[in-house]
Parts: sequence; C-alpha cells; structure tokens
Amino acid sequence: MALAFAAGSVLAAPPKINYPAAERQDTVDNYFGTDVPDPYRWLEDDNSAATAQWVKEENKITQDYLKKIPFRDAIRKRITELANYQKMGTPFIVAGKQYFFFNDGLQNQSVLYVNDTPQATFDKSKARVVLDPNTLSTDGTVALQQLNFSRDGRYMAYVITRNGSDWNEIYVMDLTTGKQLDDHITWAKFTDAQWLGDGFFYSAYDAPEDAKSSVNEFHKVYYHKLGTPQSSDYVEYRSMTNPLLFYQATVSEDERFVFMWESDGDGNALYVKDLKDRNPHYVCLANDVKFTNSPIGVDHGKIYVMTNANAPKWKLVAYDAENLGAKNVADFVPEKEWVLSAAQMTNHRFILSYDKDASTHAFLYDKDGRELNEIKMPALGSVDFSTKNKRPEVYYRFTSYTFPPTIYSYDTDKNESTQYFAPQIALKPADYVTEQVFYPSKDGTKIPMFLIYKKGLKRDGQRPVFLYGYGGFNISMNPGFSYSRTPFAMLDQGGICAYTNLRGGGEYGEQWHEAGTKLKKQNVFDDFIAAAEYLINEGYTHPGKIACNGGSNGGLLVGAVVNQRPDLWGAAVPQVGVMDMLRYHKFTIGWNWAHDYGRSDDNEEMFRYLLGYSPLHTIKNDNTPYPPIMITTSDHDDRVVPAHSFKYAAQLQWSKTGPAPKLIRIDVNAGHGHGKPVSKVIDEYTDIQSFIMYNLGVNYKKK
Repeated sequence: MALAFAAGSVLAAPPKINYPAAERQDTVDNYFGTDVPDPYRWLEDDNSAATAQWVKEENKITQDYLKKIPFRDAIRKRITELANYQKMGTPFIVAGKQYFFFNDGLQNQSVLYVNDTPQATFDKSKARVVLDPNTLSTDGTVALQQLNFSRDGRYMAYVITRNGSDWNEIYVMDLTTGKQLDDHITWAKFTDAQWLGDGFFYSAYDAPEDAKSSVNEFHKVYYHKLGTPQSSDYVEYRSMTNPLLFYQATVSEDERFVFMWESDGDGNALYVKDLKDRNPHYVCLANDVKFTNSPIGVDHGKIYVMTNANAPKWKLVAYDAENLGAKNVADFVPEKEWVLSAAQMTNHRFILSYDKDASTHAFLYDKDGRELNEIKMPALGSVDFSTKNKRPEVYYRFTSYTFPPTIYSYDTDKNESTQYFAPQIALKPADYVTEQVFYPSKDGTKIPMFLIYKKGLKRDGQRPVFLYGYGGFNISMNPGFSYSRTPFAMLDQGGICAYTNLRGGGEYGEQWHEAGTKLKKQNVFDDFIAAAEYLINEGYTHPGKIACNGGSNGGLLVGAVVNQRPDLWGAAVPQVGVMDMLRYHKFTIGWNWAHDYGRSDDNEEMFRYLLGYSPLHTIKNDNTPYPPIMITTSDHDDRVVPAHSFKYAAQLQWSKTGPAPKLIRIDVNAGHGHGKPVSKVIDEYTDIQSFIMYNLGVNYKKK
C-alpha cells in the first residue's frame, strides 16, 4: 500500500513561529546545596491576568497552525463517523430492576435507563429514562461520575463533576416520583455514596481556598441523613494527625457490615464494623498500607477480600464474619501464575478475572474456592462483569482494539455466553490485524506490545507509527476499543498503532509495578525507547517516522523520552503530563504520587534522580533538533494542574531545539479527561491526529 505524503509538510523547512513573550524571572530554588532556576514560576498562577493572556496567545498560535493542515476537516469527519455508534454500559440489577447506560451515538453523555424486570433480549424501546446527564448542562461539561441506590431501590444518589474537575457534588432522586430531593453535597472528592438505612456515607475535604490548586488535606468520611442539610452531617471517620490519607466507606449488600478504607494512595488498611454488634466499633482486618485490601462480598459466614498482601499477583482471602479480627483469615483462592485483576460474587459463587500478558481471562469458582470453568471470550481483550451475590443474572462487556464494547449475558449453570447487545461501527474489524509481540528492553526484560494495522501491511521501513504508553501506578493497559485514541485514519493509510505494556504498570503484578517506580523510573523510559527501536529494527519504520503519545503519567513519559532520544520521533504529543518532577507534590493531590515517583525533598539521591529526567528540567538547549511537539492540557485540570504544561511549553519554546513547532493546546471548561463530553473529545483528537499525521508526512485520503 503506497503512502501519500503531504506536500510541504515534513519535507520542507517549517515556517518560523513567533511564540508569545514569556517573561523569565529569577526565581531559584535550592535543593541540597544545588540551585535550580524556575523562571516560569509565575505560570503556576492560572488565575492571573498575565497567565490568561499567555494562554490566549498560545491557543491562537496553535489553532492558526492546525487550521493550515489540509486534511484536518477530513480527520474530524472520520473520527465523528467512528464515534457515532450506539454505546451500551453493562446492565446492573437493583431491587429486581434492570438499569443500563446508553448513548445513541454522539450524545455528549450517556443516559441512564431502567426496565422494571430484567430483559432476556435487549429492546431499548421498552426501557424508560431515569436520568439524562445531557440536561444538566448545555455543553455536556457536567458529567455523571457515580450512581448508588438505597437497598430498597427507592432512592438514587448520583455524583457529578463539572468541567472535568475532581471535585464532586452529590444529588438524590426519589425514583418513585422521579423528583430530585433538596439534598445536595458539595466539596466531595474521590467518593461515591454508600447507602445505609435512610442516608449514605461519602468522602470529602473542607472547602479549599482555591479549588484548582490548593493542596488537599484531611480527607474525611461523612454520613448524610436524607432531608437534612450538609452542615449537620457527622464525621464517621478521619485522621487527626496524618493529612495525607484517603478514606472511603463501603457497605455490605445486607447492610450488616461497614468497611472503612484508609489509604495512602498506594495500598490501604481495612477496618470493619458489625452493625449487629451490641457495641458497633471498627475492627482492623489489615493495617499495612503497603498492600491493597478490597472487600468483594459477605456470604457463607465469611468476608471475602481481594488482596496483594504477601501475594504480588493477588489472591482472595476469607475472614470469619462472626469473629472479626486480623488473625481469623485464610487463603480462599491462593495466588496463581497470572495477575488476579478483579473478583465478584454471583449467586453464591465467584467470578475471578486474571490478566495473562495484559489480556483478561475469566473463570467461575464455586463456594469452596474451586475452579469450575473458564468463561470463554471472543478474542484477546478486556472484560468487566456486573453481578449481584444473591441474583443469578450475570452480564459482561467485552472489548478489544478493533472490537467495540459488546454486552453478553452469561449463564453460570450452563457456562454459556449469549450476545446481548452489539454495536455497529464505521469500520470492518476483519480488515485489521491485532498481534502481540515481545521485545527486549535495555536490560533484557521482555516487554509485551500490541500492534494494530490493516491486513497486507508491508515491512518496508516506511510505515508511520503511533506509539502509546503509560507505565505507572500499577495501572494495566489492557486492550480496548477507542474511536479517538486509536488513529484509524492513519491505519487506513498504511500506518501502525502500537500499545506497549511498560514496567510501572500492573500487567504482571507488584514486582512489575515496582520495577518502574522511584529510583527505577528510568526503566519505563528505556522500555518505551526500546519499543521504538524494535519497530525500526524489525523493518516496520525508521527514525523520524514514529509519533509518541501518552497522557498524565504517560505525558511525563513522552516528555522524558523526547529529551532523552529526540532523534527517534517524528512527532510528540504529551497530554496533561506531569512535567515538573521537583514541585509536583505541591499542587492539589500531587502528594499522592510520591509512592511512585519519590519527592525532591526526600533526600539528595532522590532529588538528583528526579532532576535527571524531569521533562521541564532536561530540555536540551544546544541546537539539538527536536521533533514537532504539541502539548495538551485543560484549564480546569485539578489533578495534574496545567502549570506543568504551561512551564514546560514556555521552556521548550525558549530553548534552542531547532525549528520544528513546539505548540500547546489548552482546552477550556475541561479537566484531566474523565467525563469529557463527546464533542470535546472529537475536537481534541481531531487536532492530535491531524498534527501527528501532518508531521509524519501522511496525507489522509479516505479510501
């Protein structure tokens, strides 16, 4: 398949861009006797007039550049076609009724529907609307985050976010009347609403001085009783001494037990209170926050908990529900060869999901912890289940890179899956190949990577490549369909999409995660660079023909590898990245990332290690040619605050890195990415894919 090159794109010298003037101030920090300049500290104040003016000018330059890409409108059209398919969430049962989310195609937010009884076959016309989040704002920027129902199914508490913020509000609906109650919770964060009786638990902080940048400290669990003001909510649990802990309550299905999670952002201690006790009080089940302990249900006189305590690949344990205590525990399903990624109870049995080389394999277990059978999936991919312990209905949603999310019902007695809902999409999955390869990193470690391309691809060393990675926080990058992130427009022109499973993630358990943290973080960058070198050595592509992309921790990844190996890349797009590794912990929830990164004030060794790869601080200034770069961030991102990207962009534009464009795209009324309306997703990825394809020399023409 021949490649079409854009005349005058990468083959001609790029025009000089006059970037906005950004004052370099003489701010200097001293770390262990070493002075580190921070000339753009003023850009950390995203409320100042000077920052606002800089943002305005930067966005104008970026949009002027993007408008000149001749096929930008065609890319928008193609992404819109791909986005315009019916999307269904996994159905779930509440008080005998079947609920599900559904999106007709291009709705900004999915709509919640209900059937009064579970349907054997899907028929949306028989369902009625419960809540349409699209009515909560005119532009789709209010998104639904969580739903929780009272035990009798009468009340629904729903958690929303505005403009992509991590801050939440909670409202309550009476499902018998469809009316919203007066109850309204504000300044909630990292929470859902866990019902107990005529109220619910939620987690929140005190109101901050600045919602977008103030450090969040002293997380608390409150109990709210329906019909009362938030001011009368009582604190169920908090720390009086440690401001950097998270707390969350969960309640067992029968409302007998309240579980309290105490987390440092990595693992969690677990406490439980038996409400049938004469003197209900919290009893410690697990107190080492180095490990994660997640209760999945109560049955057979036992409390079942999924944990990685002394089990790097996770296991299922059972506590004695009648004699609570940390000592009264035994392995129920021991640790196995592959990573236990999820566990649920259904009709007094268990469904356990394991990750095998980054793909999900699910198994049914009996009440004694014995494996009954594997639940066969259509291909290598990802799956999530919806179950209730005392209900027979099981639904799951399966997806892979060219397999859009499809709903199945599962009969546990017959071990049979039946397709419940399958969307129609604007591509033919059979036209594409998904293969998994394993390549050596710098130290010889084998790293898995998925390659997606159209059938008939030739290894002629000329293929444009989109390389994506993350590599952090124990997060596994499992296969999944994405109309936006996967550049199908480029695949249709003979390109390749590569998703690599870097160390720092959770694909192979805690050891894999730990191998990409703190003083081993360079492993993540080496893994990613080795992926590019593998694609070159195997004859797929050549240096300068690879675009690197990642978001958040993946944005840090892109910033670091561009600085370390600028010669490899033909384009780079770091999204909402952590770019200032010396000061990240000083903003909002940034302190919570220290278990992966370490902090610049830990000790001199940690400071020097962070300084050695921090994207902001390691930009070359010696006329080394850099690839075209487009940074993306959002004005309401209160997780990775936009100051990271602002300062990085200003330093990049000031430094001597060659004539290729160094742009920043700053979204408005948007946050870190969660809850972003479809319209904004299409806008963002139109620009990202257009920028990448234009700078790799690919001229999109629909076949």
